Amino acid sequence: MDQITNVMEYQAIAKEKLPKMVYDYYASGAEDQWTLQENQNAFSRILFRPRILVDVSNIDMTTTVLGFKITMPIMIAPVAMQKMAHHEGECATARAASAASTIMILSSWTTSSVEEVASTGPGVRFFQLYVNKDRNVVAQLVRRAERAGFKAIALTVDTPRLGRREADIKNRFALPPHLTLKNYEGLDLGKIDKTDDSGLASYVANQTDRSLSWKDVKWLQTITHLPILVKGVLTAEDARLAVQAGAAGIIVSNHGARQLDYVPATILALEEVVKAVQGQVPVFLDGGIRRGTDVFKALALGASGVFIGRPVVFALAADGEAGVTKVLQMLRDEFELTMALSGCRSLKEITRDHIVASWDAPRVVPRL
Repeated sequence: MDQITNVMEYQAIAKEKLPKMVYDYYASGAEDQWTLQENQNAFSRILFRPRILVDVSNIDMTTTVLGFKITMPIMIAPVAMQKMAHHEGECATARAASAASTIMILSSWTTSSVEEVASTGPGVRFFQLYVNKDRNVVAQLVRRAERAGFKAIALTVDTPRLGRREADIKNRFALPPHLTLKNYEGLDLGKIDKTDDSGLASYVANQTDRSLSWKDVKWLQTITHLPILVKGVLTAEDARLAVQAGAAGIIVSNHGARQLDYVPATILALEEVVKAVQGQVPVFLDGGIRRGTDVFKALALGASGVFIGRPVVFALAADGEAGVTKVLQMLRDEFELTMALSGCRSLKEITRDHIVASWDAPRVVPRL
């Protein structure tokens, strides 16, 4: 593990260590997996316009998210069933996030409960919510997250049905028998069992509410005072509706390219969403972040911060909590270096002028 120099290297180690069914569940995307590749590749179509001879002896990466101060704009996205990757699962990830003084979003579909994760110690944590057909279950989950000290709800809005993940279908994906979805224990909601298809797809079809709409975002605000982030927005139209519905923030996400294939990479959808909300709420991004340079590009396009998913779970599989800690540290170091080499001393100094994107109109150089 001492030889690892970037976050991508954990993926090969995870592939070796994990059972095929588990690795494929984390690694794969929907259908042709075009968007899965594109989430990463699209970053390479954005280049830097670095400013030189700026005094960068002191670089400040701190920021606030929904009023919570964190050390860097790099946070942990919700990833389901982390005990499939490592026996300490979500608790190890929570400790690593807390040690790095950043935010973790805990998935609804976890193999450790909200209470277990809260008991790992202090830390700012948000709770990702899937809306179950039974609204009492939803209300119970939200109340438990509140009681456990979670500070916001990240409402996933792109999953009325589960995307077609062919690897899971081939592998007849099921949750390993020694694990359970801890947040749903005792609620008699069935299990993710082996079926002729993906066990997860069958579970989602039975449990998740396909009728979810904007009125439910309003309803959620009647049962909790926690701020609500809407996760899964890719268009200006929906960004405006999210603001109207009272969202406290937006996460531009295509669910790690696991839902609808051939949607754009999130980094390509970001600017449209940022322009639509006109600064009324913060906009975050997940999907495809593998380098500190990617973080900088997202911020230059108007994101307030980014969330990382797969790099965390692959590092967790490879080296437990230490792996997650190292991923956060490597991305932090790369991002700090990118800021220095671009001539930016704080996040507010990162501007659209620090990048040029393949879709930009040719630049007319002003005469001095």
